[in-house]
Amino acid sequence: MDNQRLILLFVFIFSIFMLWSGWERQNQPVAGQSGAQPAQQAVPAIAEPTPTPSALASPPSSPAIPGAPSQAGTSPAAPKAVVKTDVYLAEISSEGGGLVKLELTRHKATESENQPFVLMKSSQDGIYLAQSGLIGEGLPSHKSEFKLLADSYEMKPGTDTLEVRLEAPAANGLKIAKIYTFHRNSYQIDVGYEISNQGEAPVAAAHAYFQFARDGKVPQASVTNIATFTGPAVYTDEGKFQKISFTDVDKGKAKYVKKAKDGWLAMVQHYFVAGWTPQGQDEREFFVNKIADNLYTAGIILPVAAIAPGQTVKVSVPLYAGPQEQAKLEKIAPGFDLVVDYGWLTVIAAPIYWLLELIHRFIGNWGWSIILLTVLIKGMFYPLSAASYRSMAKMKLVTPKMMKIKEQFSSDRNRMNQEMMELYRKEKINPLGGCLPILVQIPVFIALYWVLLGSVEMRHAPWILWIDDLSTKDPYYVLPIIMGASMLIQTRLNPTPPDPIQAKVMMAMPIVFTFMFLWFPAGLVLYWTTNNILSIAQQWQITRLIQGGKQKAG
Repeated sequence: MDNQRLILLFVFIFSIFMLWSGWERQNQPVAGQSGAQPAQQAVPAIAEPTPTPSALASPPSSPAIPGAPSQAGTSPAAPKAVVKTDVYLAEISSEGGGLVKLELTRHKATESENQPFVLMKSSQDGIYLAQSGLIGEGLPSHKSEFKLLADSYEMKPGTDTLEVRLEAPAANGLKIAKIYTFHRNSYQIDVGYEISNQGEAPVAAAHAYFQFARDGKVPQASVTNIATFTGPAVYTDEGKFQKISFTDVDKGKAKYVKKAKDGWLAMVQHYFVAGWTPQGQDEREFFVNKIADNLYTAGIILPVAAIAPGQTVKVSVPLYAGPQEQAKLEKIAPGFDLVVDYGWLTVIAAPIYWLLELIHRFIGNWGWSIILLTVLIKGMFYPLSAASYRSMAKMKLVTPKMMKIKEQFSSDRNRMNQEMMELYRKEKINPLGGCLPILVQIPVFIALYWVLLGSVEMRHAPWILWIDDLSTKDPYYVLPIIMGASMLIQTRLNPTPPDPIQAKVMMAMPIVFTFMFLWFPAGLVLYWTTNNILSIAQQWQITRLIQGGKQKAG
């Protein structure tokens, strides 16, 4: 009995440690942030070299362009074109033709539901840009000046695409245009170049690069400041999904596949992702660099074919910039859905999310979907749970006999253990029967924890009444209090531990969990509360049947 209690206690403590450490890690204050946000100001100039391919990738006839002094953020004075589609409000700068601001109009801002969510920006309080350029003599980089053909663009009703065209100054007989193609009801933007050789001499093979430039701040993803991994990620068939922390980049210890004929590069943050996803099997080179304190670039370099006189060559790479909606991500590129990172429990979490999303298709409400999912998971584990509750119910019945044995053989521990084992054998009780089923279910719970935390679908998703965002805490703490009360009832249904200290610890568990869950997302608390209520009903029924059977037998 003591061993069983110790194991159960370990399970509870392990659960607390996993949940609390994860929550605490995610709620670390962002370096350099305090109080109110400063007003937007011009970004200070930072020397940022143009990316160049490695010696092996660089053609001998294409000398590398030396890095010119520049800044990661664009100059406030640089003209910008405003682009409005059904999902975006974007700004494209004439400086390099970079994407310097990107608002997701279908998603609300964290700090204000009256404002759209800003994914990319260039301001004093944050830098996150999508840039691109060409590498070769006379070719424009992400700091070259482009001509905007219009000040604003808007996707008109009845059209499925919107093209934004920028032109670079003609040089060496080359006419170069940078083209953005936006698509209706899509978070994928085609970014590319059209290079026409209007001279009489051929143009040697060159390279194009597509990169993100951003600071290392962890963005606030919800009002509880919960965030998962923030930073670059590379996927190739060889290396699979590889996350690259900014800390490793600072230390020069970043490890990832540098070259491949497949794969993509993304900048990942909680709920949202931006990724360059080249098509085809062209040799590509990945890079992640630190260019200044708390400022990084990460991108892809691709080859551009030689251009004969009178010939036009096009190079284009899709840019996905939007929410981590898994059903859409897996269609973007192989492995792109892995940006929704469940860690080592992905093998369990992925099918849980699939089932949750399937239920939501029929119900249409994520709160009720969580409840139904909990019922299904509880039903799946019914045999294990029933065995656990039967063991606990039997333990509760023999507790008086156990106390008597402890009193009778308190001075002889070996004899006491022998008598206890004999009692277990006689009553057909497995001392571990109550805790092993719980141990099996712990990974499922932790996996579901990460599913609910990582699913952008929970963001601003209402349930009922005052619960209007399942990704944030209950504003009135009603669900955590109900959850704590249900845990207290469960504790009362369990046999009282013979050890007074263990009994006090078990009684303190509901209080500890209630305090923890006051700040947890409502979706997770809803799952735990539903699971507790189902467990109470199941445990009460099994205990009643066993006690009734014992009374009849007596």
